[in-house]
Amino acid sequence: MSTTESASLFNNLETLSTHELLAGMNSVDQTVPQAVAKALPQLEALVEATVARLQQGGRLFYIGAGTSGRLGVVDASECPPTFGVPHGLVVGIIAGGDTAIRKAVENAEDDAQQAWRDLQAHNITDKDIVVGIAASGRTPYVIGGLQRARQHGLATGCIVCNASSAVAAAAEFPVEVVTGPEFVTGSTRLKAGTGQKLALNMLTTATFIRLGRVKGNKMVDMQLSNAKLVDRGERMLMDELGIEQDEAAQLLKKHGSVRAALEARG
Repeated sequence: MSTTESASLFNNLETLSTHELLAGMNSVDQTVPQAVAKALPQLEALVEATVARLQQGGRLFYIGAGTSGRLGVVDASECPPTFGVPHGLVVGIIAGGDTAIRKAVENAEDDAQQAWRDLQAHNITDKDIVVGIAASGRTPYVIGGLQRARQHGLATGCIVCNASSAVAAAAEFPVEVVTGPEFVTGSTRLKAGTGQKLALNMLTTATFIRLGRVKGNKMVDMQLSNAKLVDRGERMLMDELGIEQDEAAQLLKKHGSVRAALEARG
């Protein structure tokens, strides 16, 4: 049995108080970063492969089902506003299509052929990299997609939460974040989902830092899509250039991004 499906270390949950439930979940959640730490060498290899493909004009695709698929969609959707990269450079694909983001689509993850069809709809090429996300490590949708992608010369990676899984075997650059039993037996939206989210954060953040999308420690290419982000951009300019907010606001309005404003000031 996979560790994500093994019995919880807690029992009789329905008899516990709210405090006991929260404290129990918190106690096991603290093991997740440790599991991620053990996977850092694998994650490093996946980041390097992703950077190489994107430098060659390729794209990063995520494929997954259920919680794993939703996490991929979330990570992909956050890259353009955070790093100022084009929409479509990072693409999240979920089994069952966009409907499955909000509502489970029955049996969608069991079709081993559908992921490749979904990828082909994006005119995928051998410049791209496909990362499968599957807590169990045995999702047919993800296994089939990775196998076909690899057959066609694409780089492949994965993020799974069980050791020695079929998904990992299908990927050239597997990342195994082994999070162990869930607080509620088999509920992989908990620890496993947290571990996957941490790994995805690290994958795209490290990749885009390596690709020059962060200056110092600041998101200089972020999209200024609301008042909070405009204010953040102004504060970045104030800090970097030693100017007052009025001047920073004028520079940001004139040049449209923190990076462009900094470059204009030399």
